[in-house]
Order: sequence, then C-alpha cells, then structure tokens
Amino acid sequence: MGDQRVEEEEEEEEEEEQHQQEECVVVCIRPVEDVKIERYLLPTLCAREVQQGDYVRYHYTGTFTNGTKFDSSVDRGAPFMGQVGTESKVIPGLDRGVHGMCVNERRKITIPPHLGYGVTGAGTVIPPDTTLVFDVHLLDVWNKADKAETRTLSTPPSCRRSVQRSDFIRYHYNGSLLDGTGDLIKGMDEGLLGTCIGERRSVIIPPFLAYGEKGYGSKVPAYATVIFDVLLVDVFNVKDDVQLEVLDIPQPCRRKAQAGDFIRYHYNGTFQDGTPFDSSYQRNSTYNTYIGLGHIIAGMEKALLGVCIGERRRVTIPPHLAYGENGTGSLIPGSAVLVFDLHIVDLHNPSDSVDIRVTHAPTDCTSTCTANDLITYRYNCSLLDGTRLYSSDDYSKLPQVTLGQGKVIEGLEKGLLGMCVGERREVTIPPHFAHGQDGGDQTSVLSIGGALWVGHAGSRNQEHFILRSVFNKVRFAGQVFLGVGSGVPSSAVLLFELELLELQKGVPEGYLFLWLEDSPEPLFPAMDLNHNQEVPLEEFTEFIKLQVLEGRGRLRPGVDSDLIIRDMFSNQDQNSDGKITANELRVQTDHGEVPDHEEL
Repeated sequence: MGDQRVEEEEEEEEEEEQHQQEECVVVCIRPVEDVKIERYLLPTLCAREVQQGDYVRYHYTGTFTNGTKFDSSVDRGAPFMGQVGTESKVIPGLDRGVHGMCVNERRKITIPPHLGYGVTGAGTVIPPDTTLVFDVHLLDVWNKADKAETRTLSTPPSCRRSVQRSDFIRYHYNGSLLDGTGDLIKGMDEGLLGTCIGERRSVIIPPFLAYGEKGYGSKVPAYATVIFDVLLVDVFNVKDDVQLEVLDIPQPCRRKAQAGDFIRYHYNGTFQDGTPFDSSYQRNSTYNTYIGLGHIIAGMEKALLGVCIGERRRVTIPPHLAYGENGTGSLIPGSAVLVFDLHIVDLHNPSDSVDIRVTHAPTDCTSTCTANDLITYRYNCSLLDGTRLYSSDDYSKLPQVTLGQGKVIEGLEKGLLGMCVGERREVTIPPHFAHGQDGGDQTSVLSIGGALWVGHAGSRNQEHFILRSVFNKVRFAGQVFLGVGSGVPSSAVLLFELELLELQKGVPEGYLFLWLEDSPEPLFPAMDLNHNQEVPLEEFTEFIKLQVLEGRGRLRPGVDSDLIIRDMFSNQDQNSDGKITANELRVQTDHGEVPDHEEL
C-alpha cells in the first residue's frame, strides 16, 4: 500500500509540473508587434490611396524613439521612389506603413524591430533590436496600368468641334505637380482628345506618360505625376477647308458674287473661343474689295464667292488659309483659326450697267420723257441693305430736272429716261454711274453763275457735282434739285425708287424756243402784228406766246417765259434800240451766222 501511495504522489507531481510548464508556455510568449500609424495631416480631397503594386514618391525623416534623427530624404533634397509590395526595396514596416496614404498626407509610422532591421541592426547607424519612427509626406502615387486622367472643369454652351487625332491645337495651361507645385509645358495627346473649344479640363498624367525617370530640368523631378489645367483656344486640321454657315439670306437672291466683283461688307472677327480681334462696325465703315483677284486672304476669297446682297453668314477660316504660322503683328497670333460674321452690304462689277425695273406702268402712256424734257418726279434713295440716304420728301418742293444736260448723276439720268407720267421704277445704280470711289460727304447748296447747284461741301469740281449750269444768262426760279445725301459711302451701289409726276417736253440744249412745225415764211411780217415795220419787246412777246398757245412752238420749260423771251429779243435787237426791224432779222440770216439762242 505504501509503495502504491508513493507512486500516485509521484504521478500527481509530474502532472502538476507538466501543467505548470504548459501555463508557462502560454504566459511567457509575448505577442508580435505591428507598425503603429498616426495620420496627423490629411488633405481635403483624397482622390486615390496607395495600394499593393503602386509606385510611390515620398519624403521621409527617420528617428529613434528618443527623437534622434538617423536619416532624411528632405535633407538630401531627393524623395524616395519605389514600388509598394512584393518588389519593395524598403524595410517591411515602412512598406506596410504607406499603404492607404493619400497624396499630400503626412503620417508618423512607428516600426518595431522585427519589421525594421531586426536583431542585427544596420551597421553603425541602426543598433540591433531598435524601434524606428518615420515621418512620411507622400508626394505622388501611380501605377503602370494608369492612363492620362481628365476631369472636366467647365464646358461651353455648345461644342461645335472637339479635338481629334492629328488636329493642331492652341491652348492656355497651368502646369503643376500632383502635390500642387511646379510649372511646365508638355504635350498631352491623350488628355486633350475630345476637348471642345472653350472647354476647361484638368489632365493628370502619370510619369511614364510625362517626363519619366529624367524629369524636366529643375522644375519637374524624376517619376513625377503632372497636372495640367487646360483651356482650349483653337483646334484645326491641316486638311480643313473654309467652313460656311448661312445665317440669313434674302429672298429672292437676284445676284450672287463672282470673281472680279467688287464687294462691300461689314464683319465681326473673333477667334474660335469668342475673343474679338477686329470689327468694321467699330470703325463705322465697310470693308471694300475685289474678290477673286488675290487682294484678301485666301479663306475670305472662298467665303465671299456666291454671297447674295444682304446675306449674313458665319465663316471659319483655318490658319493655312488665313495668316498662317506667323500671324500678323499683335492682332492675329500664329496658327490662329479666324471666325468672321459677315453682312454683305452690296456688290457690283465694273462692267455693270444701270438696272431698271418697272414696278408700275400706267395704262395710258402717250408720251415718254427724253433728253431736254423737264420733268417733275418723286424719289427715295437708299443703299442696297436698306439704309436710307435721302428722299424728295425731305424737301419742301418736288424736284424738277431737265434731262440730257448733266444735271443729275449719270445713272439717275439713265433711270429717268423713257418714263411715262405715273410710271414707277426701281433703279439700281453701280458706283461708276453714281458717286464713284469718293462717295459723298455733307450736302451744300452753292450758287454759281446764277444757277442753283447742289454738291459736295468744299468742292467746286464739276465732276463732283450732281447738277450743272445750263446757261450763264438764265437763272432758275425756285427749283429744288436732287443733292448728294449726307454720308454716301465710297463705292456704294444706290437704289432709287422713282415716280414720274409731270412731263414738259423740252427744246434742244442751247435753245430757248423750238418750232414744232414750219415757221412762217416770211417771218418778219408775221412777227409785226400791227404792220408798222418794227417789233418792240411787247409785240415780240405777244407773238412768241401766241405760237406756244397755238401749239406751233415751245419755249424752254422750267424757266420763266418772260426771261426767255427777253433774252431772245435781245439777241435779235442788234442795235439795242428796243425794237427789231426786218433788216436786223435779215442781217442775222444773210451773214449765215446763227448767234447764241437764235432759234428764229
């Protein structure tokens, strides 16, 4: 029994010892420590976190737990760059500590020895079994699978064209690194594809699609992701032609511009982003030129062919059809696409004649006006775009003019000839039959040699006058003539609306009286009404008026009849004794000389 008891006690002691050993195993083994992360500065926006396989670029400062610094990339001015994960070249604790970081984040990473340099340390710098503290500032993160990333910041109301491959573009940009610093200029083919003119976008480019391992001078470090904020100004392709957009076209279009025509037009010129560079409206003067003769840029030559008077069209001209790579002065930059909004005011050809269109023809037309006839008419004058210049309604009396004597511009003369009383016409007059290249300025009324003239202010050149004197001795009584309207533009085509109101048949130029049938033979006895062998002014006046009354003769219309008859009498009264004798009338005839105004 005693031996059995001893054996039992020994077994119990062995079991207790084994139990104590097992407890010691459980209690005495310490758990393995992991890295400790303190995120003490976070960016407002975190678009991406570091993941396994990413490449990172960061600055760091390494210290011991007592704050003693042992290494710093900041002091060297060269951030660390490497891959996170299996290909990592840093200690496991630092590799693990940057997981989940955002660009511009700062964090403190505490690394236990077994995730640092372990029991061996690192030479004389890191003692064995040392806990390390790293202060990390993440500058960049990317992956080889990355592509250029775009973020649209603003878009124009409409996108008429977007960037395609092989297009040439002009753009403004601000370039920065991913951490928000730096300036650079670099192509962004992928990032700009599909961009619209006037669009703003942010383009994020990873290092291997930017400046790679070499960086860009002192501005862009190696392996840097760069960001461009871009505003697209221009886009075109070398295959582009002139683009035409008709905004408004009058109906009907009676005439289209052809090569050799002279054209006047207004324009607003802008770049594709809407920035203006020139305007004829601001100068209050049309642009005037021949087309098809190489006087203007090639794109505008194309744009103007086929336009109608009054048409409005928008024209987009690529630089190779405008001012090319060099631009022009400070006005047009190199390789600029130009956009013109055009309004065609008028056009003509130097070979054009006066165009006459009858808008109303009276049913009873027994007589038409010809040269030397005196007519009374009504008119409105305007430019072809409808701009009113002048009108007979502006005057207190209706205009009268003797045709065929150069008293009105040549084109108006042509438009008035052949009209019946009551007839209405629209007459289109090219500038070479109107006021020519000089146009007209202010209206002035001048009295020259007793005749009423209407012409340009400051000019007495007969070529510039609308009216010309007929006689030096005969004054016109109270007539109102057509004058040059205020502000007739240079090389302007004029449109007259005419209505013939009265027609008085005239006499040949230089004559005051015209026989409509054979004159009495002999003439003097017929003139000597009281048969006393002399004809004073009163008797002469009675004779001439009787011829007019009975339809056998005609006085010059538009001039006071008594003045005309007195002038005729003075020419016949050779000795100026106040009476005409048969000898005086015969002397004129026998000499074979016909004096001025000798109609008898």
